[in-house]
Amino acid sequence: MSRNCLKITALILSIVLLVSFLLTSCSGGKTLTIMGKKSDMEKSYMTAVFKLYEEKTGNKIKVVSIEDVEFEATASQNIANGDVPDILMHFNNSDLHRFDVEKNFYYLNDEKWVSELTDSAKAYCLDSQGNLIGFPFWESSVSGCYYNKTLLDSLGLEPATTQAEFDTLCQTLADMGQTPICWAQDGCTWMAQFGLDPVFADEPELLEKLNNNEIKYSDIPQVRNMAAWIEKAADNGWFGTNYLKTGWSDISPALSSGKAVMTFIWDTWFYTDFEKDGKYTVDDFAVMPVFFNTVEGGTYEGGNLNMMMLNKNGDKLELAREFLEFCAEPENYNAAFDGISTVKCFNRETANIQSKMVTDAAASIAERERVSTAASKIVGYSAEDVASALENLLRKKTDAAGCVKIMDSLRTEEAKKQGAEAFK
Repeated sequence: MSRNCLKITALILSIVLLVSFLLTSCSGGKTLTIMGKKSDMEKSYMTAVFKLYEEKTGNKIKVVSIEDVEFEATASQNIANGDVPDILMHFNNSDLHRFDVEKNFYYLNDEKWVSELTDSAKAYCLDSQGNLIGFPFWESSVSGCYYNKTLLDSLGLEPATTQAEFDTLCQTLADMGQTPICWAQDGCTWMAQFGLDPVFADEPELLEKLNNNEIKYSDIPQVRNMAAWIEKAADNGWFGTNYLKTGWSDISPALSSGKAVMTFIWDTWFYTDFEKDGKYTVDDFAVMPVFFNTVEGGTYEGGNLNMMMLNKNGDKLELAREFLEFCAEPENYNAAFDGISTVKCFNRETANIQSKMVTDAAASIAERERVSTAASKIVGYSAEDVASALENLLRKKTDAAGCVKIMDSLRTEEAKKQGAEAFK
């Protein structure tokens, strides 16, 4: 090659490098940092969308994975120290109060992809002031009372549509020698929030007063009713006899064998944790609302969703916004969620699999579903604390009224730990 050609080649290379540098500078960088729980970051749809983004854009995703049990403490400490990732993955739950969302994260109210979200997915990601604080890129589910329709039919019984019908169904099953409900008190903490959701989703003024420390759980009749119902259900044998020792791994054997007729769970559980070789399969199950005596027509809970939250003070905010736009494109989210069993979070999501249980109950769900409210909106809410109060109730260490008082005491302690203004 001649000397002139070498000079021209060197000049072209310099121009290419300069343009690349300028583009990188203008975009604020080509590598985005995303922080989340280790198990969350390893979900197939997360790794799929990261890979797709890198392939299509040439940009990079740097994943900062924190061990699950250490996540809340480590991530909140990092952010308090000013080490805020470009994107934080988090659920809209009580732990989010650790992170000073208003100070650190960007409100997404006006992003052009908002219309892509289903109503329930959007509602889950709102804060108490109605700001959209995260982008829900996650598997979703419908929580309700899942029941063995084959077994009910063989006994000449039908699912319930009211609280009174549900109570009668439970008592009838108990009288027949059946265990109506698999209640997993040993380490399972989610059940009570299903009963609390409609109380505060339907009456936001109650939520506001509760969070302002103007009222307590014990001032709310529906909360007292729920505790009383759980006490009655246990006393009447509706939970069987072994509920205090029943844990996560015991739910599937109880349902698949027919030893229990119903449980309070979510549809995706049947595709991830329900054993396949029992007497009954997923095809034998259907869903009706949860009846905890807090709302007459019962309720379903919409999915709890992991959200992508953007660091509003970082130098890569615009690049992070572009990444969300990428994830919100139907071509991209359908590729990521292809074959995943989930209720859709996006209006044009078509590659996912929806359970027949949910599609069969679509009309009932549309009428009675509430966004997950207790865990995400109540200041100081802790599922573990509520379960602890119920443990005292079910072990006969207190009565229903005492259970609610324990709930109040533990919530107040947690709200103070979180530094909630109304509890200082």
